[in-house]
Amino acid sequence: MAGIELTASDALRAWLDHLAHERRLSPRTLEAYGHIGRLYVAFLEHHRGEALSLKDMGTITAAEVRAHMAERRSGDHPLAARSLSQSLSAIRGFHAFLDRRLDTPAPELALVRGPKVKPSLPRPVTEDQARGLLAEPDADPDAEPWEAARDRAVLTLLYGCGLRISEAMSLTRADAPLGDTLRIVGKGSKTRIAPILPAVRAAVDAYLALLPFPLQPADALFRARRGGPLSPRHVQASVQRLRGRLGLPERTTPHALRHSFATHLLGAGADLRSIQELLGHASLSTTQKYTGVDADRLLNAYAAAHPRA
Repeated sequence: MAGIELTASDALRAWLDHLAHERRLSPRTLEAYGHIGRLYVAFLEHHRGEALSLKDMGTITAAEVRAHMAERRSGDHPLAARSLSQSLSAIRGFHAFLDRRLDTPAPELALVRGPKVKPSLPRPVTEDQARGLLAEPDADPDAEPWEAARDRAVLTLLYGCGLRISEAMSLTRADAPLGDTLRIVGKGSKTRIAPILPAVRAAVDAYLALLPFPLQPADALFRARRGGPLSPRHVQASVQRLRGRLGLPERTTPHALRHSFATHLLGAGADLRSIQELLGHASLSTTQKYTGVDADRLLNAYAAAHPRA
C-alpha cells in the first residue's frame, strides 16, 4: 500500500482483512470488530467535520477517543463497562495495526484509560453437566479410541483435581501412573499437592493403556494426534465441540470445570481454606469469589432450616 493515499475507511478495511486472513478470527468476532471500527471512524469524521485520511488517524487525540467512549456510554443503548472496555481494546488493536503495518502511530492513545470493570463471578457447570462432558469423548465418532481416552483423562483432571489447562499439559510421563497425590507447580511457581480420586487415576490409566506412542519420562504425558505434545488450544476446541453436541451453554469451558470443582466442594461442605489450598490460590480473597456462586444453595438452606424463615 506504499505510495497510495489511503483514507481512514481504507485503513479500517485493511485491518479487518488482516484479522480475517492472517489472524483468522471468527466471522462473529470480525463482525463485532467491524462494527466498533466503523462507529469509531464515523464519530471522528463527524467530530472533525470531514473525511479522514490515514495520516489524520495519527493525529487522533486522547480527548477525541474519550469523547467517543462517552458517546457510547450514553444514548438509547449505552454500553456497560465491560462492553466499553472491549470496544476500547478493539480501537487499540486498530491503531496498533496502523502503527505496525501502515507506519501511522497515534501516541496520544496511550493516555486513554479504560473503564473499571468489576470482575465477574465464576460460572460453573452443574454436576450433571460435568459428568456428561466427561463421558462424551467416548461417543465422538471422529476420535480414535486413544484420543477419546486422552480427552476424557484431561477433562477428568480439570474437574476431579481442579487443575488449570496449563497444569494438566505440564504433566510428564514420569507423573503417571498417578498415586494418591500429585505435586503441581502452578502460577508464580507456587507448589501444591492435589489429592487424586480413583476416577481420575482410572481415566489416566485407560489413556496410557491405549496411547500408541512410546514416551520417555520427561516427555509431556498428553499427546496430539501425530505424537507431539497436546496444546491447550486443542483442549479448548475439544470442549467447544463436546458442549455443542450436548447442548451445553457457551460458559462450559475447560476453566469452568476448575470453577465447578471448587463450587461443588463448597456445596458439599468444604471450607474455603481447604479449597484455597487445592486450587493453589495465593490469597483467600481470590477463593472467596466462589462463595457468591453458591449463594442459591446457602439461601435455600437458610429458608429450609431457620425457624423464622
